[in-house]
Amino acid sequence: MSDDFKREWATAKEELIHEMEFLGFSRELGVQVAANLGSPKAIKRMTAYLCYVKPRTEELVVDEMLAICSEISSWRDKKMSEEANAKITEMLNSDIPFDLEDDI
Repeated sequence: MSDDFKREWATAKEELIHEMEFLGFSRELGVQVAANLGSPKAIKRMTAYLCYVKPRTEELVVDEMLAICSEISSWRDKKMSEEANAKITEMLNSDIPFDLEDDI
């Protein structure tokens, strides 16, 4: 992991924690939210949510964190599916003969 990437992680995490504390939530909740989000981009997205929506309960914060995590997971699944479909299409369009019945 490069120093720039580590710095980006640390900065995003501290900004999230700062905003959480500014809204009256515990530092520990901010640390846990950042850890669960898993990337600086997701952490920045959560920080933007906190800045603009200003949720009043921990439940709203955790709900948004879970929504972001779910969207990221769906995006990853979509990308994996697209990659698999591209490989299948490439195989179908190739000159190499194969029998689909044997593979099933």
